[in-house]
Amino acid sequence: MSKPLLTESNSPLNREQAQRLSDVVADLRGDQITWLSGYLAGLTAAGAAGAPAEAQTTAAPAQAPELTILFGSQTGNAEEVAQQAAQKAEARGFRAHVLDMADTRKPQLKAAERMLVVVSTHGEGDPPDTAAELHELVGSKKAPPLKDTRFSVLALGDTSYEHFCQTGRDFDSRLEALGGTRIHPRTDCDVDFDDAAEAWIDGSIEAFVAELDAPPSNVVAFGPLGSQGEASSWSKKNPFPAGLLDNIVLNADGSSKETRHIEVSVEDSGLEWQPGDSLGVLPRNSDRDVEDLLAALGFSGEETVSGPRGDVSLSEALTHDYEITTLTRPFLQGWAELTGGEELQALLAEDHRDGLREWMHGRQLIDVLQAWPAEALTPQSFIDRLRKLPARLYSIASSHNANPDEVHLTVATVRYKAHGREREGVASTWLADRVDDDTPLPVYIDHNRNFKLPDDDSAPIIMIGPGTGVAPFRAFVEEREYRGAEGANWLFFGEQHFHTDFLYQRDWLRWREQGMLDRVDVAFSRDQSEKVYVQDKLRERGAEVHAWLGQGAYVYVCGDAEYMAPDVHQALIDVIAEHGNRSQEDAAAWLGQLQKDKRYQRDVY
Repeated sequence: MSKPLLTESNSPLNREQAQRLSDVVADLRGDQITWLSGYLAGLTAAGAAGAPAEAQTTAAPAQAPELTILFGSQTGNAEEVAQQAAQKAEARGFRAHVLDMADTRKPQLKAAERMLVVVSTHGEGDPPDTAAELHELVGSKKAPPLKDTRFSVLALGDTSYEHFCQTGRDFDSRLEALGGTRIHPRTDCDVDFDDAAEAWIDGSIEAFVAELDAPPSNVVAFGPLGSQGEASSWSKKNPFPAGLLDNIVLNADGSSKETRHIEVSVEDSGLEWQPGDSLGVLPRNSDRDVEDLLAALGFSGEETVSGPRGDVSLSEALTHDYEITTLTRPFLQGWAELTGGEELQALLAEDHRDGLREWMHGRQLIDVLQAWPAEALTPQSFIDRLRKLPARLYSIASSHNANPDEVHLTVATVRYKAHGREREGVASTWLADRVDDDTPLPVYIDHNRNFKLPDDDSAPIIMIGPGTGVAPFRAFVEEREYRGAEGANWLFFGEQHFHTDFLYQRDWLRWREQGMLDRVDVAFSRDQSEKVYVQDKLRERGAEVHAWLGQGAYVYVCGDAEYMAPDVHQALIDVIAEHGNRSQEDAAAWLGQLQKDKRYQRDVY
């Protein structure tokens, strides 16, 4: 059907406005025009109510079909996807309810007739901290029957881990076992999840629409009005080209470690962050790794391939676009099928997972190519087997308020020798060795809503951060100093040696002298015959730690997820049990309540 042309005479618009709107409407379908009318009605209603732009939200009609969207997130990615799903669902006429798994109880789960689940997997198959209780409920005998529930699951994960997307798989299988109906297939996402997540959202919502007797009336989902400004334009897909300001080795001579303090300029970017957020860095593979890979494949690197940035040379694609070091099980499975390598196929057997994990330790892609050469492999078919080069996230070690034009990072440079070959971390050595004043550093802000300072500046905080895990706490104290926060601050820091590895020693001592740091406890594991770690210091200071908790202290843990975080967690339980006269079970429950109350937060990796 033709659409009437808008002019100055048949509308309250001037000629330029009428022409622009006519051009927009000319290409729209009927359902899109309905959606636009709802959007404009929403703007009018919000304006009439006098709501500030940043507070204006969707007002779906009460009779709209409801959709529950659960998210379980460690760093915020799952929450962002859940919010995107809610916006699209509301645009299709649903009343969307976004719920954090941490706040979801049995009655809410049971009442959800339509449900989307977005959940990440943390570490080796574990649920995020905020999802642990719901994950346990769904997997237990106490789980409610869900025979009236239609659902779909988006699982976020990382194929470099053995139990890829395990938490999402758990929810998917248990919801079905409890009687739920899977309305759209589960999608398992690797670290580059944007496109897959968008396709899952669209497919799931359309599946819900298709089951309705009549499609819902389209309404608008909108947030802040007007231009979002330059700050929101920088993202993983459109990173800001930052400049290097400083690159300093923090360790003294004689240390076995190489930890760098990196400062980058984000002046005029409009980027904003809070303590606890991370800087996403899009690295480049080293020339040596690219050349070794090309030699093993027998390619020159000049061959043209089609990748994320269109047609480029193979060498360019391997440098900028693809992961060429980290091994993943999907790659190994595909390579085994391609080459017919019997030994590799045996390693991939389900009953040989421990052996595969041991074999993969310290090895990279080049080892596979050299051990099992592939015949008749084209450059394009090779890169099609690779995953995209993921961004690396580094905890920001500076306060935006104190340093609005700079981002500080604490980077452990990874260098090691394994299986007769010198190895390097992709991003850490790029930052340490190959980024200079003339090298643009593509960056964006990755917000972590689950690792934040308390709103109450008078609340005491306990920060536990061995090694580079201390980075966000430098930002925490700098921010509290800027705010003039009155709350007490206590730092637990650990490393190998006092004289060579006390990261940011001058900063901590200065803040201690100024009264910004009320307490500093350090654990240098190799300075005595018996190793001492931060968890040992927690137990040693148990009475004081328990007293601080009783005074409303917030506890933050940052660093290694495999060993440190569980040991610190157990130490906190021991402290609460001993000094609170509780059983281990009651102490664990008390600590769990702190976690629900956002008074115990972890950023572990």
